[in-house]
Amino acid sequence: KTFRLKKERKKFNAQVGLLSGICLIVGTMIGSGIFISPKSVLLYSGSVGPCLLIWTACGVLSTLGALCYAELGTMITKSGGEYPYLMEAFGSIVAYLYSWTTVIVLKPSSFAIITLSFAEYTATPFYPGCTPPTVIIKCLAIASLLIIVAINCISVKLASYVQNFFTAAKLVIILVIVVAGIVLLAQGKTQNLSNAFDGSSMSFGAIGLAFYNGLWAYDGWNQLNFITEELRNPYRNLPLAIIIGIPLVTVCYVLVNIAYFTVLTPSELLVSPAVAVTFGDRVLYPLSWIVPLFVAFSTFGAANGSCFTAGRLAFVSGREGHMVKILSYVSLRRYTPSPALIFNGILSLFYIIPADINSLINYFSFAQWAFYGLTALSVIVMRFTRKELHRPVRVPIVIAALIVVVSCYLVLAPIIDQPELEYLYCTIFIFGGLILYYPFVYLKPRWARRIMRPITMHLQLFMEVVPPEDCEPEDPMKSVKF
Repeated sequence: KTFRLKKERKKFNAQVGLLSGICLIVGTMIGSGIFISPKSVLLYSGSVGPCLLIWTACGVLSTLGALCYAELGTMITKSGGEYPYLMEAFGSIVAYLYSWTTVIVLKPSSFAIITLSFAEYTATPFYPGCTPPTVIIKCLAIASLLIIVAINCISVKLASYVQNFFTAAKLVIILVIVVAGIVLLAQGKTQNLSNAFDGSSMSFGAIGLAFYNGLWAYDGWNQLNFITEELRNPYRNLPLAIIIGIPLVTVCYVLVNIAYFTVLTPSELLVSPAVAVTFGDRVLYPLSWIVPLFVAFSTFGAANGSCFTAGRLAFVSGREGHMVKILSYVSLRRYTPSPALIFNGILSLFYIIPADINSLINYFSFAQWAFYGLTALSVIVMRFTRKELHRPVRVPIVIAALIVVVSCYLVLAPIIDQPELEYLYCTIFIFGGLILYYPFVYLKPRWARRIMRPITMHLQLFMEVVPPEDCEPEDPMKSVKF
């Protein structure tokens, strides 16, 4: 058995089709935000009209950014999101800093926050009139995290089915809210939509902050690029899933906001702790209980999508030598990257324990947009440095340039608006990864390999995992231009 584990190599099966790809994008983008607190855009835009325009514009910008990722994903058919593109365009150090920041902080802390949100909305009905105890919320979050990690370790297909189910569930509640809004509009409930531009903010800074918050609601449009190697016919399904999924989310966001305004005035929406719940109490009673139930479904689906993609980044980083090698192994029986998924789950558990990690995410948010900008810049760079690469999807270079400019603004805006030392600490942490890069990645000392070899072997035997074999991608289809 030991000999077989050492010698036999396994690879991923392409088990994710077009429908599952669309569900991954939609299910990860639509979390709890649109149901609970879609008020930041309204707060900074000042009135209903600019608010709806900004929600639409953010969807268009997200689609344009995703089209850049479609070009990169069909040109370099490797999993890991931005990682392989940064590696190809800018070299090992930039890719390492991305994986260091995302694998250690961004992905596990995001996973932890989503599971905490799920736990909070699951526990709240059992504690009417008061806030659930913190220990209950954390225990529920840990339980949901363990279930999600187990599902993803068992089977890629099972994880896809779970994602499809919970995406369908959140689309059902969105449909209920939208249909209710249409009925109310037909009944003449349009007073909040009349004179929609009265009180609009003309400040460039305020509009910028509205866009900043709107674009964060659309975050997740790049999730399919994390699993390119597991996507059936990525040359067709990757761009199709993007141009179907993100406009679908945009339509949902705009229509849901219109539905809210048929019942709630702008001032009521701003003070509501959970907008969809308030809407349900006024419109869906006595069936208003379905709203918090489906919000819990929505957060669980978003957590599953986050876990699904986070494991692939750790897997690819381990395969390239930027993380420990065991993370690049796949299950001998399940064909899943179980070591990487378990590693992400363990880190997420540590992020659940502290009292508040939202501030950590807020301070590291600028780093995510920095990497988005660098990835869009890689489209431009590789047009000149890697002309020989075949591009089944080719976007106009002006789109990539626009995404770079928007990303630069979103990196600098929060720092200029409210400069704090925490941004400096986050920057120091990001570049502090170079302290580990030089001795362990660049030099690769023999003593480190001697220490890690028996540890890797014992973990490999314990988890029954093996190195994946290298495989060449299939021939691409004819080039598609947008």
